[in-house]
Amino acid sequence: MSKPKPDRIYLSPPDIGEAERRYVKEAFDTNWIAPLGPNVDAFEEEFCDVVGAKHAAALSSGTAALHLALRLAGVGEGDEVVVPTLTFVASASPAVYLRADPVFVDSERRSWNIDPNLVEEFFKKRAETNDLPKALVAVHLYGQCADIDALVKLCNRYEVTLIEDAAEALGASYRGESPGVFGRCGIFSFNGNKIITSSGGGMLVSNDEQLIGQARKLATQARDPAPHYQHSQLGYNYRMSNVVAGIGRGQLESLTEKVEATRANFATYREALAGLPGVQFMPEAEWGRHTRWLTTLTIDADEAGVDREQVREAMVAQNIEARPVWKPMHLQPVFEDAEVIGGSVAADLFERGLCLPSGSSLTDEQQQRVIDVFRQVFETR
Repeated sequence: MSKPKPDRIYLSPPDIGEAERRYVKEAFDTNWIAPLGPNVDAFEEEFCDVVGAKHAAALSSGTAALHLALRLAGVGEGDEVVVPTLTFVASASPAVYLRADPVFVDSERRSWNIDPNLVEEFFKKRAETNDLPKALVAVHLYGQCADIDALVKLCNRYEVTLIEDAAEALGASYRGESPGVFGRCGIFSFNGNKIITSSGGGMLVSNDEQLIGQARKLATQARDPAPHYQHSQLGYNYRMSNVVAGIGRGQLESLTEKVEATRANFATYREALAGLPGVQFMPEAEWGRHTRWLTTLTIDADEAGVDREQVREAMVAQNIEARPVWKPMHLQPVFEDAEVIGGSVAADLFERGLCLPSGSSLTDEQQQRVIDVFRQVFETR
């Protein structure tokens, strides 16, 4: 008779507390179940306080937030939008929604984020033909900020709109400030696996009050101010519900504790796996504080004697969720015809990179299971 599988260990599951239940109960008790409501207003205000933005619009997803940000930047058919190739597809797909063309740029190794030197080369080349991209989407990967100062300077010099995709980086810092507030606007995600979750949802932030006002209008089907339903432009059904916002408010209250937990998970992994040949963790760049939303590492197969897939498959066999690092966008079939600047660094990180279970609710026992499986693969190679 086969042994039952051990309980599943997820990569980054929701970590829910009593505050979330209180806000949701309040929404039910007051019958604020429909979109918008007091929780939405409060969530926007409280989120601004946390990240240091002046204005925010709570939306149905981070993807919706990026879609609106690009549209409000004037991105349209035939325009180019620069996006790091090492990211999740949602960083690039909203540009395609607007019939724009994404241009993918390689990573730098010190942060795994977009390489400003390659961006500068691309901007300089495009400036010679007066054909600069419309926007740059700077992704802050796995809880670590990109080199924002360098990107801000480049975008200002070449008059390219900077939009920050901070979907994975809430709670991180860049020279003491939150990501998402350096560009024209920033976007965040509260998807089920993020460091805080509202089960879904996202936030668009900006210091431009008019931009956020326009975003709110577009997100509510672009209804004109009239007693009847009148529409002078096409909009979307992108606003967050009052119930979802209640969950987000409760989660936001424990953001600091969640970041401390994910950073502690990373520290435990780093200590427990120290000395294993060929294993290197994602570095923490000198300019900021990494949330370690996910603990990510690379395995050099030549040095280790095992590769990433052997470790991942051993995890799967023990009912542990572990995933490769994001597959670069320029290697995705859907973007096979897109332009790419560089790409070898991102391809290498994907080939060797692994994400380990890292959620803030990860128990010591669960983490030890992950460590034991990881080490066993090396010991039996």
